[in-house]
Amino acid sequence: MTPISNAPPVPSRNGVSPSKVWCPRGPWTSLDAFLLERFPHMDPDVLRERLARGDILDQSGVPQQPGSSYQPDRWLWYFRMVENEAVVPFKMPVLYVDDRLIAVDKPHFLATTPGGRYLYETALTRLRRDFAEDGISPIHRLDRETAGILLFCRDPAARGAYQSLFQQGGIEKEYEAVAPFQDKLANGLVYSSCMKEVPGRFVMEEVAGEPNSSTEILCERQWHNGQGQHLALYRLRPHSGRKHQLRVHLSSLGAPIINDVFYPELLPEREADDFSQPLQLLARHIAFVDPLTGQPRRFSSQRQLELA
Repeated sequence: MTPISNAPPVPSRNGVSPSKVWCPRGPWTSLDAFLLERFPHMDPDVLRERLARGDILDQSGVPQQPGSSYQPDRWLWYFRMVENEAVVPFKMPVLYVDDRLIAVDKPHFLATTPGGRYLYETALTRLRRDFAEDGISPIHRLDRETAGILLFCRDPAARGAYQSLFQQGGIEKEYEAVAPFQDKLANGLVYSSCMKEVPGRFVMEEVAGEPNSSTEILCERQWHNGQGQHLALYRLRPHSGRKHQLRVHLSSLGAPIINDVFYPELLPEREADDFSQPLQLLARHIAFVDPLTGQPRRFSSQRQLELA
């Protein structure tokens, strides 16, 4: 029996790689019927239009047609579509590039990878499009709301070596955040807690248990703004890499990061094209010893937080 390939049969389009869906054995007689059941939220007319345009392909790259018979035990490939995707009007400078690594200075509001309502307006899609290389992949991620240093790998064979640095704690990371001043943070401290994801939601919470997250917090300076707020610029050095760790830790200490829509409470989702209140969190530095060359690497963001 010929092995079924998981490799896309066609190259990316404008930096976006095709997605795939498996065709199981079942009662469907037509491809249309299967796809309409598999994607119940898609407008049937839009789906049939995409079939007619040849946007859905089999594992050999052959476009499928409306009314095609259903064939199980194979992959179908298609290009995702996001209707009315908001354009992120901020540049993403490339700070460093060689045969293996790309370091960029990601702006606020730009997602790292495609997902949900963000497809073309992501850091990965921009790089794959600009370099015309489908093999570029992220070594780590930053939240869409967070700006700063983000690393990508150009060589698929080298990606594992770089990712292992993050998994094994071989990366030094430093962030900056603007948040309310707290006396207990004036002289700095190391904060640790046990964090877990809230089931069915995008947020994290602290629970009783052995700490699995730790952050060194230093207060760089403090000031009063014109709105009567006592703010501070904090330098954050995470000793672990939990999701939303810095946001949760500062919020738990009574200093939620300015413009955070998740902590201490989840606020209503903003419009996709509302760029008026960027989260005041910046990935300032990343440093490590290159696992393939032994050379020290250090990359620093050139951005400044608006309120800093």
